[in-house]
Amino acid sequence: MGKKNLKYQSPGINEETRYEKLHTVTFENAKDASLLIAREICDLIKSKQEKNKNCVIGFATGSSPTKVYQEIIKIHKDESLSFYNVIAFNLDEYYPIEKDDHNSYHHFMNENLFDHIDIPKENINIPSGQISEKEIKKFCSVYEKKIEKNGGIDIQLLGIGRTGHIGFNEPGSHFNSTTRLITLDHTTRFDASISFNGIENVPSKALTMGIRTIFNSKRIIMMAWGIQKSLIVKKSVEDNITSLIPTTYLQNHKNTTLVLDKECSSELTRFKTPWLVGPCDWTELMKRKAIVWLCEITEKSILKLTDEDYNKNGLSDLLALEGSSYGLNIKMFNHFQNTISGWPGGKTGSDDSTRPERKAPNPKRVIIFSPHPDDDVISMGGTFDRLVSQGHDVHIAYQASGNVAVSDHDALKFIEVSSDMFTGELKSKVKPLIKELKNKKPDKIDSPEVRQLKGFIRKREAIAATRYIGIPDTNTHFMNLPFYETGRIKKNPISKKDILITASLINKIKPHQIYAAGDLEDPHGTHKVCLDVVFEALDSLKGEKFIKDCWLWLYRGAWLEWDIHEIDMAVPMSPAQVLRKRKAIFFHQTQKDGVMFQGQDLREFWVRAEERNNETAEKYKKMGLAEYAAIESFKRHYY
Repeated sequence: MGKKNLKYQSPGINEETRYEKLHTVTFENAKDASLLIAREICDLIKSKQEKNKNCVIGFATGSSPTKVYQEIIKIHKDESLSFYNVIAFNLDEYYPIEKDDHNSYHHFMNENLFDHIDIPKENINIPSGQISEKEIKKFCSVYEKKIEKNGGIDIQLLGIGRTGHIGFNEPGSHFNSTTRLITLDHTTRFDASISFNGIENVPSKALTMGIRTIFNSKRIIMMAWGIQKSLIVKKSVEDNITSLIPTTYLQNHKNTTLVLDKECSSELTRFKTPWLVGPCDWTELMKRKAIVWLCEITEKSILKLTDEDYNKNGLSDLLALEGSSYGLNIKMFNHFQNTISGWPGGKTGSDDSTRPERKAPNPKRVIIFSPHPDDDVISMGGTFDRLVSQGHDVHIAYQASGNVAVSDHDALKFIEVSSDMFTGELKSKVKPLIKELKNKKPDKIDSPEVRQLKGFIRKREAIAATRYIGIPDTNTHFMNLPFYETGRIKKNPISKKDILITASLINKIKPHQIYAAGDLEDPHGTHKVCLDVVFEALDSLKGEKFIKDCWLWLYRGAWLEWDIHEIDMAVPMSPAQVLRKRKAIFFHQTQKDGVMFQGQDLREFWVRAEERNNETAEKYKKMGLAEYAAIESFKRHYY
């Protein structure tokens, strides 16, 4: 996966891409992709300079282009590339909003790009969120004419919204639309609510370039990262053109490239079901993927699949390779059966040749890394409970404080309880905190003292949950990794200190098992950063003898679940364990009702976790395997 350049090709040019109506290029990760996007933009700027011409660039905002802007800044500094000839036009802006509001796109562009390059200020054009409503029509007309006067946009950068919007052109936008004021879709406002500290603070309108304005660009590069965009990307690329998915309009553009990372491309036919587009590399993982898919579309269990089922559904090559459905079915059934284990730490005295975990040593030393102070019980509460009850030495390591996820009204409630208990000097110390919380504006960053208060709240909720499961306080570690402590949704890059703190804990405990969050759909990216920290810490310890005997298991559950074919260990739960897991989650009171970072799933965390665990058990059952109340699943990572 991954290509050396972004050069435009007609979509569907070969068998592999025959389902795709947009030129799509995929990469292993967003960093590699962003580097090539930045390089194309900078090369265009240089070529224009050589011809003594201006370069007109349409810029986008949001999380998607931030890595591109980082690479542009690096090229500017490392290669002394000047931006004196760049004329910038931004796609959109919230309305109404002040320029210096940290959620405005003026602020975003200055912070992420313009303040770090030498682009002339007079060359920067961003729709204004401060003009009066009666001036909007005229402003939009002038904006359009200014783009035309400068020769049109040479290269337009785009992200894709979860509704399929480009810019703020929501579903239903007409192809001939130009720059205008629009009303934001509820989904768009909901997705922005994290930054605004609640959907009630997100503006209901925005100014945006129109579809026609964007379409008139000479070159368009769209980008999308992460599994949360994978479904809308599939529709944008493979479905017919419709105003309900504005991105599909670009299927008719003559020079558009969609750039994706591995996760975001996962729903495209060529990756999800590659056997439907051409010859397939039948690895063991691909075979398992195909069998799970075949069971689902035929509604049959594994052992009931026939030669006809394989042949009729595009799997004749696999059948020819394996010889018969009978042998293949038994082989696949045994694999999935062997992933199921009620002994996540290994079972003493058993034959472990087909079990997911080793029987020795027993008991094991275990570290469960939890990005936030509730991911452990949400994602693997049943397994956590099982490890403790089976006598393993379990340590919990909470990587980030989670203070940003505590609402002001919850923090105020807790500090007012303390105030009621205090007298004299102690009471006077909490008064400033109460005053700040009562008077705080939605866009104001918490003071260090309030962040500390919110961190303490998350800490005590976590300790209550671990005590309930049976973990001694000495085995509960609050790492408070520095990258997280900005007081904002946007975090700092990983630092050496983050890695050192993590490596030191691992080296101190010398675990036989590590569990870490492989759940990368969380809306503010903390899970991915925390996983990268664990990877880098383990890499720094690879010379240590104990590391060779330490297995790394990745869990999901807070945002999505592992696909069945990816699961290496499935830990079943009884109805009683499901209830214990639920109660452990309930100890995290501030995260139970109206959680701030809910993401796309509107269910409470305990509900989504429970229902996903039930769904996993149901999928195993439908494939003809044993029936359980719920199953937590894990994937082993080899490092």
